[in-house]
Amino acid sequence: MFPLTGKHILITGASRGLGAVCAKAFAAQGARLTLMARTTEALEAVVASCPAPALHQAIPVDLLEMGQIASAVDQLLQSGGCPDTVLHCAGGGLGLREPLLPAEGLLRLFSLNVAAPAEINRLLLPAMQGRGQGNLVHVGSIAGSEAVASVGYNTAKAALAAYVRSLGNLMAASGIVVTGILPGGFKAPGNSWERLAADKPDVVEQFIQQRLPRGFLAQAEELVPLLAFLCCDAASMMGGCMVPIDAGEGKAYVI
Repeated sequence: MFPLTGKHILITGASRGLGAVCAKAFAAQGARLTLMARTTEALEAVVASCPAPALHQAIPVDLLEMGQIASAVDQLLQSGGCPDTVLHCAGGGLGLREPLLPAEGLLRLFSLNVAAPAEINRLLLPAMQGRGQGNLVHVGSIAGSEAVASVGYNTAKAALAAYVRSLGNLMAASGIVVTGILPGGFKAPGNSWERLAADKPDVVEQFIQQRLPRGFLAQAEELVPLLAFLCCDAASMMGGCMVPIDAGEGKAYVI
């Protein structure tokens, strides 16, 4: 139902976690991938694990360094052309949990979760608008609609949701679908929940008992079908939407 065969998809944060899981799943569906993350070796390992690895490329870039983004996107355009879809998986809390976060920390969170994807979009949108087609998909968080995490992370993800809603409205007439998801807690290789489960299993168990009606933590693979839909042409009605996918964890009525 959600064909990705022949689609050129850029995935950020693709060296581990949800990005790596999506890379393998989308490659298995026939997509051609460009993967971005900081670590060259980890990116190349993900490429090697995908079906038909010769079709895919890895471009290392530190998304906290705004100056690196333009050169990475230029390399992408020169080597593979403008992608059909961008899936922004890069993001996170950077371990910054204090409520009275200094401005520097808040700016780092904003840079990773909002400014970096916005800059990539800015650089790619002219080509997408020129052909009248493109999907820009953002991985937000349930924390973008209710205060369930740290102050800084909640704030950054709420800003991302506002960005998607605003840009999605403006780009709809150009055939560009700007959308994303609001996931609850889930485990993926190397992500924060997997690390927390290994280091503090009692904390994870308490979270499961208090927050998760199903009684267990989600796996990243459960998010893949929804993301595949948002990454394909069938998502034409989804512009500006951030779609909750939290297995009943969320308690907000208004998104």
